[in-house]
Amino acid sequence: MERLEHFFRLKDHKTTVSTEIAAGFTTFITMSYIILVNPELIASGVAAAGGPSDAVFNGVLIATCLASFIGTILMALYAKLPLAQAPGMGINAFFAFSVIVGFGMTYQEALAIVFISGVLFILITACGLRELIIRCIPTSVQEALPVGIGMFIAFVGMQNAGLVVHNDSTLIAFADFSAISDPDQKVAVYGCLLALLGLFIMAALHALHVKAAILIGIIAVTIIGIPLGVTTLPESFSVNFSEPFSDFTTYSLGSFIEGFGSLFAGQNLLSTIFTILILVLSFSLVDMFDTLGALISVSKKVDFKDADGNPVGMKKALMCDAIATTAGAACGTSTVTTYMESISGIGAGGRTGLTSLTTAVLLLLSILALPFVQIIPSAATAPALIFVGAMMLPSLKNIQWDDFSQLVPAFLTIAAMPFAYSIATAIALGLISHIIIKLLCGKVREIHWLTAVLGILFLIRFFVLGAI
Repeated sequence: MERLEHFFRLKDHKTTVSTEIAAGFTTFITMSYIILVNPELIASGVAAAGGPSDAVFNGVLIATCLASFIGTILMALYAKLPLAQAPGMGINAFFAFSVIVGFGMTYQEALAIVFISGVLFILITACGLRELIIRCIPTSVQEALPVGIGMFIAFVGMQNAGLVVHNDSTLIAFADFSAISDPDQKVAVYGCLLALLGLFIMAALHALHVKAAILIGIIAVTIIGIPLGVTTLPESFSVNFSEPFSDFTTYSLGSFIEGFGSLFAGQNLLSTIFTILILVLSFSLVDMFDTLGALISVSKKVDFKDADGNPVGMKKALMCDAIATTAGAACGTSTVTTYMESISGIGAGGRTGLTSLTTAVLLLLSILALPFVQIIPSAATAPALIFVGAMMLPSLKNIQWDDFSQLVPAFLTIAAMPFAYSIATAIALGLISHIIIKLLCGKVREIHWLTAVLGILFLIRFFVLGAI
């Protein structure tokens, strides 16, 4: 105990070991949904591309636990901050649907892109260039990014739940609940209804300030789905770790190396390099806003600011983020970032790295729950995607609605994500529209030079290589 108090300087932060451990449990419970939702989302993208989704689900499940442990333990021992890390919501959707489905890359090639972006994160963090990149992105696009990502994630969740289906006339349509009378469609309709019920449960529990609202909602739908045939139980239950770990070692662990080989095996090397550049920039933008958004929110929640008014330990936290992203790609999952849910642990009294150390241990132990996780149906995890998407909408209030030079870029950034099914396209449209509108308004000085460079790169991508 004395070593913990000395290492984390608990007395200086006016906290205790018991308080920090309790806060770590709180953070874990609040963010634990990612262990189920991340593999579901990435496997959905792999399935849409015709890949081995079941095996990838198992592999990403273990990769999520390991990558989250690595990122959070770094935050505990290096940055010594009460912040947890895990594969980011939104950026995992970009990984699955923009990179794998949109660009037609394999799961392994997408991991190679994440690994490259992780190495770049480390370099630009060490050089202090992250702050420059962030300053070049217009405020309207920055505020619109989480909203657009929320809409995109919610759309994916509705698809996974069967609430949104294909329609030849209108492209998409809402589920037909009248099909419940059809024996062949009855279970599917039950799944839609349970997904809605799960969403309502999560919303109600969250409104009542229940920390594990999302996790409880997932468990509730899973249990209710058993008699309805939505949740399929194995005929004989046995604790089997061999299949998940086999899929992890075969499809996930170190597979980014294979991705490097196939990524640069194409005939048009220039096109490949340009595509990689665009994707790495897109990963960088989304990840930086996630991490800095969490740091700024935490610094506002508790007085975690230095003499210059910046969040305490910002550079160390960004470095943890960068290293965890690289390690996460090696394990087999998308970009790792700092979780906003860390605020729940801070609200419970967490002030030091001991909070995140506790969360890290629990994330690692979550691997023991793998045999139970595999029975959870999409109807239970889909509402979590929808709910997380809804939680990302408050940034709308920060957009300047009376200034159309900011409103239109923000609108295009938000609308393009679900409509174009691409986060990268949305970022590109937001930046390009900002540049063109400012030029037409004669406000050239309001265009950052690096914003102009990014806009030109995105335009070249659109007209030379096609949509992102």
